[in-house]
Amino acid sequence: MAFKRLLRPFVSLPQNDLWERQRVFNLILLDVFEHHLQEWKDHQERVERLFEQRIGDLDHRTRHLENFLRQGLDEVMRHDDALFGRVDRKLDRYRREADELAGLLKAALARGPEVEKRLQEADADVSYIDFEHRFRGAAEDIRDRIRVYLPRLRQAAPVLDLGCGRGEALALLEAEGVECRGVDPSSAMVRHCREQGLGVDQNDALSALTRTEAASLGGVVSFHVIEHLAPEEIERLVRLAFAALRPGGILVLETPNPLSVAVTARSFWLDPTHKRPVHPEALSACYEQAGFTGIERLDLRPYPEEERLPEIPLDGLEGQSRELADRLNRLRDELDDFLFGYRDYALIGLRPER
Repeated sequence: MAFKRLLRPFVSLPQNDLWERQRVFNLILLDVFEHHLQEWKDHQERVERLFEQRIGDLDHRTRHLENFLRQGLDEVMRHDDALFGRVDRKLDRYRREADELAGLLKAALARGPEVEKRLQEADADVSYIDFEHRFRGAAEDIRDRIRVYLPRLRQAAPVLDLGCGRGEALALLEAEGVECRGVDPSSAMVRHCREQGLGVDQNDALSALTRTEAASLGGVVSFHVIEHLAPEEIERLVRLAFAALRPGGILVLETPNPLSVAVTARSFWLDPTHKRPVHPEALSACYEQAGFTGIERLDLRPYPEEERLPEIPLDGLEGQSRELADRLNRLRDELDDFLFGYRDYALIGLRPER
């Protein structure tokens, strides 16, 4: 015990120093731990704030997307409603046409000997309406083609449309405030026009002009009708139109252009009711003999460039090569006009003023 007591000072002093160092180390370690713990808490708070911000942004975007989808669906539903409305109107029209055909069939059966004639007329009407829809073009396209005549027809009321068909010209003229009426030999076409609120009578062009009071019209128009007539009928139509027009009145006849080989060889004979092409010079002579003046020809509906003969580019060519290419291009222009000239033309004439 005495020996231990003698050695205690020598042991306790170094041991106390070690315990002090350990305590200081522990304090430093604790301080570092607390510092890192605080940093971790700060980082955790920043992460939580960022998460909440992202959650809020995601919620805002979700609400925006929901509103967008809701508006889009509403728009789609309105579009579908309009589309279904148009389908319903077309179905109603087809039902009326079917009812009309059924009535014609019953009436024809009741008349005995006239059955075959009535059936043939009804079949011809339906067939030609289908032909018009397939090959004549959409009504909107036809109205766009006819707009070229508006500057000449705005002051020509009243206007008579011979062979008005589906009524594209009448609808366009009425929209411009021009008084007009039409005639067509097809009962189906007449019914179609009357359903649009257009003033149309069932009659052929020559009979309608014969019954028209002299000098009572400001304009007579006919689009793609005279190619269905014989030459003597065309001459008579022009003379009757001259009598029906007042001084200063205008006559407009539009027909396929026979000067284009592509028209006469490709599209003209597609319609089995066409009789023969009408040459513009022959029609112009008919106008002159009837007494019209100021005769003018309008070339209409050129073929698209991609359907016509290609042209040799002159860029990069010099000397004889350029001269030869230029000569070939001039020859190409003549041949291209001969093959792919304008698809239609219109002849316009005026009855002279007194």
